[in-house]
Amino acid sequence: MANMAEGFCRHSRKEFIQFLYVAKGSAAEIQSHLYVALDLSYVSQEVFDTIYDKADKVSRMVSNLIKYLRTQTHNRS
Repeated sequence: MANMAEGFCRHSRKEFIQFLYVAKGSAAEIQSHLYVALDLSYVSQEVFDTIYDKADKVSRMVSNLIKYLRTQTHNRS
């Protein structure tokens, strides 16, 4: 979320999209850490599945926002 806010404040569509890609990377990083947490029994399979699915949903939402911004010819440059 912080990556998205930082990119938005740059007032450039290109930079905003760049930060959105960083946000997608952060979601993937969370999923990676979840595997470690599961392997070390820090979280249950149920907790893993719930958080993993939420991170996946966020990643897809960010991807859709990137696609939307790439197709827009107006708004911010």
